[in-house]
Amino acid sequence: METRLSYQDRVVVISPETPFAIIGERINPTRRKKLAETMAQGDYSVVQEDARKQIEAGAQILDVNAGIPGSDEPVLLRGAVQAVLEVAPLPLCFDSANPDALQAALEVYPGKALINSTTAEESMMARVLPLAKQYGAAVIGVITDENGIPATAKARLEVARKLVNRAADFGIPAEDVVIDCLALTVGADHNAGKVTLDSIALVRQELGVNMSLGASNVSFGLPDRKVINVAYLALAIARGLTAAITDPTVPEIQTMLLACDLLMGRDEYAMRWIKAFRKRSKPAPA
Repeated sequence: METRLSYQDRVVVISPETPFAIIGERINPTRRKKLAETMAQGDYSVVQEDARKQIEAGAQILDVNAGIPGSDEPVLLRGAVQAVLEVAPLPLCFDSANPDALQAALEVYPGKALINSTTAEESMMARVLPLAKQYGAAVIGVITDENGIPATAKARLEVARKLVNRAADFGIPAEDVVIDCLALTVGADHNAGKVTLDSIALVRQELGVNMSLGASNVSFGLPDRKVINVAYLALAIARGLTAAITDPTVPEIQTMLLACDLLMGRDEYAMRWIKAFRKRSKPAPA
């Protein structure tokens, strides 16, 4: 199953057969004081700098978030999107729970975007899914509903099924629903990572849809988070994960994802691995 996103004539495909899709997470003012301050003032220079760095690091899609408390989010998200498009000719993911902000971004976007995200709560689906249909966008569906986050993999599968079926009611095909099986911190529950991994395997087997994950959540509150995040992504990819919202500028994540693509037959003649190795091996400028 292919989820196809686009910006003008550039297309990115999320699927089990294509290279793992990296959705760059850095354009998010949460816990980033400088980014939040500049965005709130209508200055998108840091946004553009983050966009450039993530493209250079291998991101195929950029997540754009403008959720700053007390700000006019529709204005900021539209401005951030327009600023990113000046320097980043690739598909975007609009990260907001505010339907007005989503619409403001979708109105100025020349292509097929990804909406991040809707839950399986009826009130949320009723706000987000019509926007996805109206603007021809794909949508990330987070497997939580009115009853909260399901405790078991089987229960999460059923919420994922509800998301896919409800999207179909709005005329959105299954390939345009990217399921997020929810990474939760293992610091609070040592079984949380396993439940999510089992959920990914079940959703792949039963529904066949593409899946994304905010993978770094798994290590929240723990030391040496980078190692945990890299290991978790590799395990999730082996179970069927096809995309992740992550920081591609972290060298260990970048290299691990290239290695996974190579080992899973998604890097013909190892060309991407060799090219990246040569780039890493170049001596630093004097």
